[in-house]
Amino acid sequence: MNVYDFTAWTLSGQEKALADFKGKVLLIVNTASKCGFTPQYKGLESLYKKYQARGFEVLGFPCNQFLYQEPATAGEIQTFCERNFGVTFPLFEKIDVNGKNAHPLFQYLTKAASGFLWLRAVKWNFTKFLIDRSGNVVKRYAPMTPPEKFEADIEALFDATQTADR
Repeated sequence: MNVYDFTAWTLSGQEKALADFKGKVLLIVNTASKCGFTPQYKGLESLYKKYQARGFEVLGFPCNQFLYQEPATAGEIQTFCERNFGVTFPLFEKIDVNGKNAHPLFQYLTKAASGFLWLRAVKWNFTKFLIDRSGNVVKRYAPMTPPEKFEADIEALFDATQTADR
């Protein structure tokens, strides 16, 4: 099992198979528009633009489980992200990342990569999961870790792929 086994609904209401991203390095992030970490959208978009041509995708999953910091509708979320941070990477419908109603993708991600003190639950908005080109979870980053702090890990996944292709 890997991330390619899941589907999710986009903000525009289309069902999307994550298998469509097969062969790409992915960064999967739970997001929110009214969080102290919301400015990370800018860094996420910067990484996306920098590495997209090399096969990198950022996938944003809005979540309202943490102090109701994502109360907006799908259209409002899309407009907010585009207008305030220039977000062009794919955004998906608002989901739960913890608990009995957690989206199956996040159930998988949290089992594959535990967080601080080996806790599985997502601690807060902007928890990030780095996925290799084979769909495997490589690393989990805490909400306070800004996107530019793990750029070297993304580069390493590209380098590993190039070495394997030789």
